[in-house]
Amino acid sequence: MATRPSKELVVVPNPHPDRVYDVEMTTSEFTTLCPMTGQPDFATITIFYQPGPHIVELKSLKLYLWSFRNEGHFHEDVTNIILNDFVAAVKPRYARVTADFTIRGGIHTKVTAEYRAPETSA
Repeated sequence: MATRPSKELVVVPNPHPDRVYDVEMTTSEFTTLCPMTGQPDFATITIFYQPGPHIVELKSLKLYLWSFRNEGHFHEDVTNIILNDFVAAVKPRYARVTADFTIRGGIHTKVTAEYRAPETSA
């Protein structure tokens, strides 16, 4: 069965929804295209989150990140897109996405975007 890129992030119920705990996932295989030159940009993506009602299924995350391979995005944009999509699907208490891009033109770029769920009264 062929595996294809996908924009769908699959979630499953958090087995410990009452506990605050940290999850960190990292891949050094992220690529996207520079929207100005069409050249590939390579990055290490780290997603750190504190689960709420759901956790992300890892294969779907891999296929989701793979889906950016042939798309043109600025570093700042793609980092925030990943965070927005992750938050919409997983509904974490807290999430941080860091995209650490390899050097291009002598400049190293590292972008971090964060989300914190609003406080709710009990």
